[in-house]
Amino acid sequence: MDATIERKTKETEISLVLALPGDTRMIETGCGFLDHMLDLLCHRAGLGLKLKASGDTQVDYHHLAEDIGIALGQALKEIAKAEARNRYGWCLLPMDGSLARVALDFSGRGGAYWKGEFPAQRCGDFDLELVPEFFRALARESGLTLHMALLEADNAHHAAEAVFKGVGLALRQALCPASEDPSTKGLWL
Repeated sequence: MDATIERKTKETEISLVLALPGDTRMIETGCGFLDHMLDLLCHRAGLGLKLKASGDTQVDYHHLAEDIGIALGQALKEIAKAEARNRYGWCLLPMDGSLARVALDFSGRGGAYWKGEFPAQRCGDFDLELVPEFFRALARESGLTLHMALLEADNAHHAAEAVFKGVGLALRQALCPASEDPSTKGLWL
């Protein structure tokens, strides 16, 4: 299953193809750190991603990160609703001295809940306060209830990596086809 999203605003331009299953990733955002994190997330989730995104990065990466989250969330929702899925996923992911806890539910009532502090404000030229912003946009657009907690953080890169990989592994679990109806309501997403 593939989902294609095109998004163009005065601030960003995004072209995205998400594939489940998928292992090919071509990611170009103009931010090496964000490219790396998206690659880790999709690899762990078993998703293919072709993403070309640009934006007003002369200001900062806020609009770009948020709009990529919006587009990726819309694509995830398309893929998730194509068939009944397990719906729930969770992960406790260690990354050296960092530890992230992630739990998610394709509930249809999108929201992201974040706890934790990064030990530095930036990784390279990427402002780490944009990590929860990215996931808020993704969760809202995909209808995903997403809980993330950074329980330990030895350095900023490892901490962000633990969160992105943890979300990826939880998504892999949630996106598996369900052997039974994932909801007692008789309605999937």
